[in-house]
Amino acid sequence: MKMLSGVTMLDLARFQFAMTTVFHFFFVPFSIGMGFIVSIMETLYVVKKDEVYKKMAQFWGKIYLLSFAVGVVTGIIQEFQFGMNWSDYSRFMGDIFGAPLAIEALLAFFMESTFIGLWMFTWDKFKPGLHCALVWISFIGSMLSAIWILTANAFMQHPVGYVIKNGKAQMASFWALIANEQLWASFPHVVIGAIVTASFVVIGMAAFGLLRKRDVNFHKKSMRVALWIALFASIAEIGAGDYQTQVEIHEQPMKFAATEGVYDTTGDHAPWDIVANLNTKEHKNEGAISIPDVLTILTYHKTSGSIKGMNQINKELHAKYDKKFGKDMSYYVPVKTLFYSFRIMAGFGALFALLSILGLIWTRPKKNTIENKRWFLWILGISTFLPFVANTCGWFITELGRFPWTVYGLFTIADSISASTTTGELWFTNIMYFLIFSTLGGVMIYYCKRQLDMGVAGALERGAY
Repeated sequence: MKMLSGVTMLDLARFQFAMTTVFHFFFVPFSIGMGFIVSIMETLYVVKKDEVYKKMAQFWGKIYLLSFAVGVVTGIIQEFQFGMNWSDYSRFMGDIFGAPLAIEALLAFFMESTFIGLWMFTWDKFKPGLHCALVWISFIGSMLSAIWILTANAFMQHPVGYVIKNGKAQMASFWALIANEQLWASFPHVVIGAIVTASFVVIGMAAFGLLRKRDVNFHKKSMRVALWIALFASIAEIGAGDYQTQVEIHEQPMKFAATEGVYDTTGDHAPWDIVANLNTKEHKNEGAISIPDVLTILTYHKTSGSIKGMNQINKELHAKYDKKFGKDMSYYVPVKTLFYSFRIMAGFGALFALLSILGLIWTRPKKNTIENKRWFLWILGISTFLPFVANTCGWFITELGRFPWTVYGLFTIADSISASTTTGELWFTNIMYFLIFSTLGGVMIYYCKRQLDMGVAGALERGAY
């Protein structure tokens, strides 16, 4: 393995893929969620015939278009990774990976992009109901895109419907691929999380609008619509996350044990650690602030049941895979990253529900006092950025929890990297991608702020359709 200052090609390739994935996933859930929110707003206009909802759909629709455009650009860069740094992985996985990605691009993405284009340019050409249908179809297309992308990722998490021929995975059953339990555990979690993300972008931007005391009625109504959506989505996300956890307990027990910091198998009444001193070298938990019995209750939904520890799981994985991959393989995942990523993600999820409830209380029609609570508006404004952190933590858990595999139990990360890639190329492309993504992120923030600065009338007069 080539080295430069102690950093291997594998380290750089993994960092580059992580960076492209994280940046891409800043915008994908944002775009999916904005599609849903704009669809709700335009539906309210069709039902209530209130022009303010039409303005809301148009104003926030521009943010939707920005997120869609940036998501497409970052997605293209991410797909280059498979041919650049991970060509050996692509050779192993291509027969399975290619099918859902092709369907996503040729069917779902074209459906999404075609109807978003029709929606953009036909505000005065179609009747309100028909025009509203266009944005709903675009949103449905984005969900279909998510399904096909997650189909490929679900196979990496839990391979099904395949045979190994000539050292490569080949599809044996397309239906098994799309019936993968991992897919239907992760899909609702991802899509509902996307709706939470977009809801808090609208809530946060509306809060900044109220802090400026501009377009007060517009931003209040926008905020209240987004708060209702955020509340229901935050509650639903708890259920979706619990279901996905139940799947992980059985299919990726090492990932689950790491998120809870459990090195040694517990007794029947396992405590839940709020924080813990995790010794990753000696593989033990050296102390924690815990709540008795809670981990057992969260895991089994009852008051008794032990949690299998990472040390025992590691021995089981060695017994299962040593003949194929050798005894030197380590099956311990990055424990601290998973442990605290889970707590950040879950903590923010609870915070989103709380903020939604408080916001709805203070935006009630008869007691509409939200504009006088500047401290709370600042909290909502800052919360604009928190769902992006929660989403990133979720993907850290999903991807790092699969270590050391690219395809669980079949193909390792070390075997996946392209043999023709050089360290110098990786340093160069890492720097270039970081600059490109930072620029795109800055442009996105700039145009969102510019939209607020122009105000509702200015933004709609200017036109972007």
